[in-house]
Amino acid sequence: MLVLALTAACGTTQTGVTTSTEPAPTTTVPSPTTTSTTTSTTTASTTTTTTVPSPTTTPTTTPSLSPPMIGPGDSGPAVVALQRRLSSLGYWLGSPDGRFGDSTEQAVYALQKTAGISRDGVVGPVTEAALARGVVARPRSTSGHVVEVDLGDDLLMIVDDGKLTVTLNTSTGGGYTYVDRGVTALAETPVGVFRVFRQVDGLVVSSLGELWRPKFFYSGFAIHGASSVPPYPASHGCVRVSNAAIDWIWAENVLPIGTEVWVY
Repeated sequence: MLVLALTAACGTTQTGVTTSTEPAPTTTVPSPTTTSTTTSTTTASTTTTTTVPSPTTTPTTTPSLSPPMIGPGDSGPAVVALQRRLSSLGYWLGSPDGRFGDSTEQAVYALQKTAGISRDGVVGPVTEAALARGVVARPRSTSGHVVEVDLGDDLLMIVDDGKLTVTLNTSTGGGYTYVDRGVTALAETPVGVFRVFRQVDGLVVSSLGELWRPKFFYSGFAIHGASSVPPYPASHGCVRVSNAAIDWIWAENVLPIGTEVWVY
């Protein structure tokens, strides 16, 4: 592994967790309507009236049940089904293995961002509905092999001739100010059309942090792997993806030198 020390425009910084609480549905079963039944019996000499009392009825209420959830640490057939559905929609997570690990959580983040719902990394009823609808991102490019970075939704898309092939969760410039070697700067990702012009197959250590296997597209800004890729903008300006995702990008040669990178 190659380790370099140089000035880069980004690195590892803030972390955080966004959570969402789904209200538990309550189902009440109404009590059945009860009536009194009167039976009359008439004979030649007497008339007997018998009143049958109504049965005692106790209202029944089903207990509140939390909606089913699938999240980090879970495993089994339900996770395999989730992984296969995400993969079919282009949300990269590697090979489905039935374990809800970081790559699956990253894919769920990407789906939730695309659907405009809470980014908690957990699959509950709202996220299941987005999966059922087949929610996918909408790229802008129409030709060529292009990597698009949508800063509005914080998504990275790999697009071939206008067709979306892969969507990744990313974390871009957090919009905060920081000081690097005495200079105050704003953590923002540059907007425009760029090309990958340099890459390092290893770890780059800068004054702002570590960049794993970076693909530089403008000055010191790169698409690179990171151990922390939260579902919100948090970097100094680089485009973070998970270490597993950047390893896949290198293995499949998805971002060779010269690849167009659209940032908007």
